[in-house]
Amino acid sequence: MTLGSRLGDPYGKDGMTVGRHDGKVLAVIGASEFQEPLILKAKELGCTVHAFAWECGDPGEKSADVFHPISTAERETILGICREVGVDGVCTIGSDFNNITATWIANQMGLPANSDECVRVSTDKKAMRAAFAAGGDPSPRSIPARKGEPLSSEIRDLAFPVIVKPADRSGSRGITKVEDATGLEDALAAAWGESFGGIALVEDFLEGDEFSVEGLSWEGEHRILQITRKFTSGAPSFIETAHIQPPLLDAEVVGRIEDVVSHALCTLGVKLGASHAEVKVNEKGEPWIVEIGSRMGGDYIGSHLVQLSTGVDFVGAVVDVALGTKPAIDEDARRGASAVRFVLSQNDADTLERLRAERPDLVVSGSWESPAGRKVTDSSTRFGHCIMAADSPEELLSWLPEL
Repeated sequence: MTLGSRLGDPYGKDGMTVGRHDGKVLAVIGASEFQEPLILKAKELGCTVHAFAWECGDPGEKSADVFHPISTAERETILGICREVGVDGVCTIGSDFNNITATWIANQMGLPANSDECVRVSTDKKAMRAAFAAGGDPSPRSIPARKGEPLSSEIRDLAFPVIVKPADRSGSRGITKVEDATGLEDALAAAWGESFGGIALVEDFLEGDEFSVEGLSWEGEHRILQITRKFTSGAPSFIETAHIQPPLLDAEVVGRIEDVVSHALCTLGVKLGASHAEVKVNEKGEPWIVEIGSRMGGDYIGSHLVQLSTGVDFVGAVVDVALGTKPAIDEDARRGASAVRFVLSQNDADTLERLRAERPDLVVSGSWESPAGRKVTDSSTRFGHCIMAADSPEELLSWLPEL
């Protein structure tokens, strides 16, 4: 089932004064569905786009002006091509791994980017926790466990439940909530199996509702564009089932979240571009940081939902920053609500079919297949999605899973 966008330009311009970049050459690291909005936006703004990725039939292979079938891990090779081409900027969205490559290449070429150290800390959860502890930022205790080595006595002293996760992955991969010591071994094995470096983290489990915070930074000044309320499958894997903006929070709690995330961005050394923070808010309204990426969030949050709910062209801003231009946000941009629901079960698919039939005015775009024949194990194995928009979040809640 595929739905065409009901927006003439799904990455439109209202809300952000995005400058033209005619004649500029932009390197995009990655060519997946999540990079497609970035490629299309850069082309719309007048750029020639060179995309770099392993060749596997992803949409960016065709939409980029030039596609280079090179693994994004081959950064020296990509750097050589970028130098030969004379690119004016390098960027990526929604991927920690690609962010490392994009930032390194940009810094090697003297192009706008965060520091390599900033990106190292914001993609290594062990280093991130240490930075937050040193900076006084509220985040859970986190103890590393390396594959093949004895477990630290500190892990044995943690009170259950705990969360076990890979130190260097995203997208709900290898995450398990462990209720007691009997489940720890299997959870560690799952996390080690997903980790690039064979390191898992065992952390205090934070009670509370889940949110993400979408930010935009320019020369060390941080602007929070939107907060997203997240729906998950719950324990043990916490696969994300839906997102909605705005987050259905009172202004005081929103202010606390913005303050905590802005301080943490400074702790990590984020200076430029998009950021995506994951937070939990407990029953007292206190935000705790789960993690922060120095790049735009995936799951259509940054590429679609932010613009639909705020009018701010977030993707266009990423292009601007990569090319050394300060984005100008329109304070009077239109405001609304947006959401995405993912398909993990037949019930999800049935609900979206009913939405399409009964309220087509809410549907922006979507694509899903029949949920059969396999199990959803993380975000990458879901059966599809539907993006929706309305004047208020209350109009969308009935089409989302229960909170």
